[in-house]
Amino acid sequence: MNKLMKREIQLGKYLLGDGQPCFITFEAGPTHSGLESALKLVEEASSAGANAIKFQIFDPEKLVKDKKQLFTYSILVNREKNILKEVQEPLFNILKRRQLSLDQWKIVKKRADDLNLAFFATIGFEEDLIFLQELGCHSVKIASADVNHFPLLRLAAKSKMNVQLDTGNADLKEIKEAIRVLEKEGCDSIIIHQCPSGYPADLRSVCLNMIKTLRETFPKYPIAYSDHTPDADMDIAAVSIGANLVEKTITLDRLTPSVEHVFSLEPKDMKSFIKRIRDVEMALGKYNRELSDKQKESRKSIRRSPYLKHPAKLGTRIKNLEVEFRRPGFGMSPKKWEELLDSNFVLKNDQEMNQCLNSEDFISK
Repeated sequence: MNKLMKREIQLGKYLLGDGQPCFITFEAGPTHSGLESALKLVEEASSAGANAIKFQIFDPEKLVKDKKQLFTYSILVNREKNILKEVQEPLFNILKRRQLSLDQWKIVKKRADDLNLAFFATIGFEEDLIFLQELGCHSVKIASADVNHFPLLRLAAKSKMNVQLDTGNADLKEIKEAIRVLEKEGCDSIIIHQCPSGYPADLRSVCLNMIKTLRETFPKYPIAYSDHTPDADMDIAAVSIGANLVEKTITLDRLTPSVEHVFSLEPKDMKSFIKRIRDVEMALGKYNRELSDKQKESRKSIRRSPYLKHPAKLGTRIKNLEVEFRRPGFGMSPKKWEELLDSNFVLKNDQEMNQCLNSEDFISK
């Protein structure tokens, strides 16, 4: 990557990118069933310590022409045995039950603001984009199904909001084309999401290595992982290979018979999910090992120093001394000993057998 190029963007009050904590978004768009549950999910996300809450704002009547078009997904029917059941229902019905009025969305946004959560949404039409601007949102997400919807991409780019581009089921050529469209309209605040397909996703579709490909292909932009699998395993793996943002769906109850609940986090799991991400970040550390003064001092106990095999008199040249390198290493290092062997350094005092030698025991003659 070009060293002058920095993978970093401003998202509201957050700085997002390499060197920053992973930005954690909880997705509640598919799993709320009205205003009451939407507000409850906002509260749970805040309580868990998420950075953002995400929803989906569009009019199903306008989006779906064929109201009988079926959508296939899995639901959880037995929690103890983890038994899933595949079901079908019209996509229109699914989208309709999560639709809120504009006034209701304003209430949800205010609750997120009050709880210090960033709020953004996936949108479907220009009026949805304008509404997000009116709400004061800093980011808008484009669904993976719209990666080739260039008119919508252009509108999003011109909105001056950050654009999050989902790329599930898109190949690299299509992703490059979409990014070029955004850039051509002057948008340089972009987050690119790797997103598996399926509800839940088959592990073969997760393709975490795509995160590496996206990082190499788009060195200016943060790369995100939108998860469609249960638990935190894939999210942890994504963070470990460079995801700057993870998006995880949340629910009030995984047994809810609707799309995406089966692999979503319940309230009891949300805090531990975030803690596991933060623990991994801490364990990953920096790209260069930096030791504290305490670590530098404590490592001496397992390193070695030269110890005299016999008593030695004042004035004995260092190269004439017989030593063994033993623990602890509170004296000079073996490296330092080698550096001094060809010098004119001599002992400045008598030394006993088994004495640990330090640089201060010698003077130049």
